[in-house]
Amino acid sequence: MRTPAVPRDPERFLNRELSWLEFNRRVLEEAKDDSSPLLERLKFAVIVASNLDEFFMVRVAALKNALAEGDIAPDLAGLTPVQQLQRIAASAHVMVDELYATLHESLLGGLAPRGLRLQSPVELQPPVRAALGRHHRDEVMPALTPLAIDASRPFPMLAGLSLNLAVLLAPAAGDEQERLAVVQVPGGLPRLVHPSGAEGMVYVLLEDVIRSEIGALFPGQEIRDVAAFRVTRDSELDLDDEGGTDFLQVIEEELKNRRRSGIVRLEVEDSVSPPLLSLLSTLLAVGPEDTYQVRGPVDIRPLMQLTKLPALEDLRDTPLKPQPTVTVGGEDLFELLDERDVVLHHPFDSFDPVENLVSSAADDPNVLAIKLTLYRTSGRSPIVRALARAAENGKQVTVLVELLARFDEESNIRWARRLEEAGCHVIYGIRGYKTHSKICLVVRRGRRGIDRYVHLGTGNYNDRTARLYTDFGLMTSDPEIGEDASSFFNALTGYSDPPRMKKLVMAPTQLRERVLRLIDRERERAEGGQAAEIRAKMNSLVDEEIIRALYAAAGAGVRIHLNVRGICCLRPGVPGLSETIEVVSIVDRFLEHARIFYFGNGGDDEVYLSSADWMPRNLDRRIELLFPVESHEGRSKVLRALEFAFRDDVKARVLQNDGRYQRRPRRQGEPPFRSQIELHREAARAAERARQAADVALEPLAAPEV
Repeated sequence: MRTPAVPRDPERFLNRELSWLEFNRRVLEEAKDDSSPLLERLKFAVIVASNLDEFFMVRVAALKNALAEGDIAPDLAGLTPVQQLQRIAASAHVMVDELYATLHESLLGGLAPRGLRLQSPVELQPPVRAALGRHHRDEVMPALTPLAIDASRPFPMLAGLSLNLAVLLAPAAGDEQERLAVVQVPGGLPRLVHPSGAEGMVYVLLEDVIRSEIGALFPGQEIRDVAAFRVTRDSELDLDDEGGTDFLQVIEEELKNRRRSGIVRLEVEDSVSPPLLSLLSTLLAVGPEDTYQVRGPVDIRPLMQLTKLPALEDLRDTPLKPQPTVTVGGEDLFELLDERDVVLHHPFDSFDPVENLVSSAADDPNVLAIKLTLYRTSGRSPIVRALARAAENGKQVTVLVELLARFDEESNIRWARRLEEAGCHVIYGIRGYKTHSKICLVVRRGRRGIDRYVHLGTGNYNDRTARLYTDFGLMTSDPEIGEDASSFFNALTGYSDPPRMKKLVMAPTQLRERVLRLIDRERERAEGGQAAEIRAKMNSLVDEEIIRALYAAAGAGVRIHLNVRGICCLRPGVPGLSETIEVVSIVDRFLEHARIFYFGNGGDDEVYLSSADWMPRNLDRRIELLFPVESHEGRSKVLRALEFAFRDDVKARVLQNDGRYQRRPRRQGEPPFRSQIELHREAARAAERARQAADVALEPLAAPEV
């Protein structure tokens, strides 16, 4: 049965871009939260700034491109691109002002009494300042190039997000026009300089070092003003799949184009003089709404380095160490998976079992083939090394490397070439679709014949982010899932129709239809008088058709609880439309990244994990996988995570029907409940039970009594 039509009405939907800004505001709240350690708060401040960089490069750029192409169609919330840009600018300017006020007044101001200070050269003692001058002369000055700008020398093509100094010079003799020059701050030098002889943790920004000695670059010239600035450029990859050009070459060319694409934002120090700002704005063709004057430093991302200093441990959170819930490797791991499925919840559970699966397969003489999708991976990935070793050991290794993992494209190209050199069969994505699924298949000769072992995940095969993101993984030897995995890889590497799968669900061919059918089934049960419930966890909820299906289900009485970390275009709590829908967002120490879907099904409930959010791009333009969790132990573990998300009253915010978020009120008489901390405690208890069970198994049998 098709979902009943819900009339299109802008009042039923929240704007995607403004919802994202609300998410970044929740991150900013973590930077402002004085109950958290100072260095953790500084980390969140840097994340806010980094998030804004990507938002402007991608989302704001897309809106500006739509305008340039004459697209004035409103979005689901009824806002045209012009209206969206206006509201984005208003919200983003306020956010940036709050970010810098927090940075200076609360964070850097709070760190200074502990000896961690950012200082300008003029604040240093004369001997230290002299040493800094020598450092500039010997280490910095040789890397600098002053670029004069006049009628014969146009404004340089500055790379997006590169830091620069704009220098305003007095007019030349016989002229009235002030002159402009640009000095690029070398990206290859440390941005935070620790001056020789300075006591404690004192740092000077590299641009301030250059500024203090700027006269050496313009001898004999009168310098009237110097201001740091940077531009943000359109970084959307827009690939034409029509021609026969090698896909890898196309990606490399697009990355070069990214350096000279259109400017969508100008950031400049708020101390800039009006004449210098006017010159910059005119030459860069950037209006006031896209100009952000900041208290400085321009680009705070390098401050993340301060959060990793070995001192000041009391200004950090107590580490939450991943727990070794599954410690076996080699043949023991395959034997374990022959007996039962394993569900891992990272970073509470260690990522080691996933690495052990690939590493064991690389060295096991009974393993015939390894197939794996790589979306994002770390610079020294144990999994990449194991894949290369497997190929060198003569195994058939197939790796689908997604080159279009945004802002990781260059890294992925390097790793893909190394894998090819090792003898792996590397596929550079599928034309027209981004491969976002996370799946590993190991084919092994066992006692019963050929066995398949599969790992499926909600997150990437990345040992670094597995310590920072919350994700689930399923390890199984289920024969039907193994057959589906083989069919999946055959469809990607060969010529075949979309596979008919038994347990896995694949996008873009089946996933949208399956999700809608599962939602409709709950609606039909509610209409029939049965209890019906949907609980789901995801990063973003944007898809109009799914939102309409959820509204229809809510109208029939289905209880719907959604844990959506970021963008949510569904408007909850609207009388007569979404009264039974609750939406919460959790922003905490780890980035919430898992996708979990629960459907009550009249008591015969079903639990799924997925690589896909409920967004058009995931359902229609990406290769994704949805997979069931069927073991009792695994289902309990997944549902526990959902339960904790909706109990959280420390880091959870509840979405209101006006698009704003409010912290969940604390329950009277009960201690605070912080879901990520409680999940780590659960993992620690499970690891202790596993250790005790192993110890008991290893104890020698007592001698029988005589």
